[in-house]
Amino acid sequence: MIIHLDLDCFFVSAERTRIPQLKNKPVVVCKSGDNKIFSIEDTQSVMTESVGGFNGLMQHKKAFHGFDKDAWKKEFVDDKGRVHGIVIAKSYEAKKHKIKTGTQLRDALFMCPKLLVIPSDHLFYQLLSTKLKAFLKTKIPILEQYSIDEFWGDLKGWVKEEDTYAFIANLQKEILEKFDLPISIGASTSKWIAKLATDFNKPYGLTLVKKEDIKTFVSLMPVESFPGIGKVLQQKFKSYGIETLGQVLESQRLVCGWGNIGKDLIARISGEDNEAIINHRDRKSIGISRNFHTTSNRDEILRRSIILARHLSHTIAKLDVHPTTYYFQIRYENGLKSKASHTIDRPFSESMYRELTIATIQELDEYPHYGVHQLSLQVSNFVTPTQTKTFSLLHVEEDEKSKRLNEKLTKLRDKYGVDIVRCGVEKQNNEPKA
Repeated sequence: MIIHLDLDCFFVSAERTRIPQLKNKPVVVCKSGDNKIFSIEDTQSVMTESVGGFNGLMQHKKAFHGFDKDAWKKEFVDDKGRVHGIVIAKSYEAKKHKIKTGTQLRDALFMCPKLLVIPSDHLFYQLLSTKLKAFLKTKIPILEQYSIDEFWGDLKGWVKEEDTYAFIANLQKEILEKFDLPISIGASTSKWIAKLATDFNKPYGLTLVKKEDIKTFVSLMPVESFPGIGKVLQQKFKSYGIETLGQVLESQRLVCGWGNIGKDLIARISGEDNEAIINHRDRKSIGISRNFHTTSNRDEILRRSIILARHLSHTIAKLDVHPTTYYFQIRYENGLKSKASHTIDRPFSESMYRELTIATIQELDEYPHYGVHQLSLQVSNFVTPTQTKTFSLLHVEEDEKSKRLNEKLTKLRDKYGVDIVRCGVEKQNNEPKA
């Protein structure tokens, strides 16, 4: 059997492990732009394990001083009294007030006046997820982390099928006792039916779907309930009058006619996909991005780009990967965006990447009269033992010096923090004073 584990409203549950008075209360965890990274003051940051999804590897430390129900105002209320920030997690008690992930905090407070607001602490969540993963590895031989709060496990050859329910029930109980984290678990003979089983019975649910019961289990479920069926496919099914997963299977000839997407979908819904649990995936890309209050100051935008490049450079050095493709994107206040990518056949170095970032951001800024609210940097196409590439010989001596410098920088930052060595321009606060 394959099992899928999904922590119930994880960020809220994580906060409840250290703030018990949040239990059984309407709670939201909120996030605003992470401006600590752009501070001219040195801040402590920690390199964490990858926890899947879009969670960054580099996180800034946040001091925890216990719970103060008004502390959130320092982060989410500006000097004019305006509330900003968005909900990234909500308790089931808050969900009853129709608060959703992505709801603006100001709207959530109107919807639920007794709402308790917690500023997000991603380092805490990632470290807790990492501890849970280490525990799960002692219980499940093959484990795949899908996101910060979701895992798949392969029990075949480890737990007899007839013992599966007892195993997941005991595992659910152990996780609650050891970590104080409620978790829902689904089990079936395939990955995606196991995940569907988890989603079907939350919170703190246990659902086992045997192979012979899959078609009955999915038959009346709405199309949009199946993981991976987005809005485009939903509209396509709607145009054919297909509303349930059972009707999707009945329309197999039609759906398979859509090519590999349709064939893969039929296989997943019928539990015949045979997708393996993968406990390690080669890294395809690494990125860093930040949203912030819109600024029109081009010197400040360039300064922030250099800071992001420094953080990403340290991550690349720590992971010991060697990218050859570099991606940059600017998002403007009116929804416009500008992006570019470069392929460079040179060994990676922080100095080379910084120069590339400066040149690219300046060239990329196609709308200088508009304010900017997001910067994104990403690297990919890594050179590996199996994917080799011949680097240019034009900069051999320079690249060798940069390599040695990179190694020394990494050791310094490991010991004293990623902010210990910066460019001079990073210490210049270009933001206008209020």
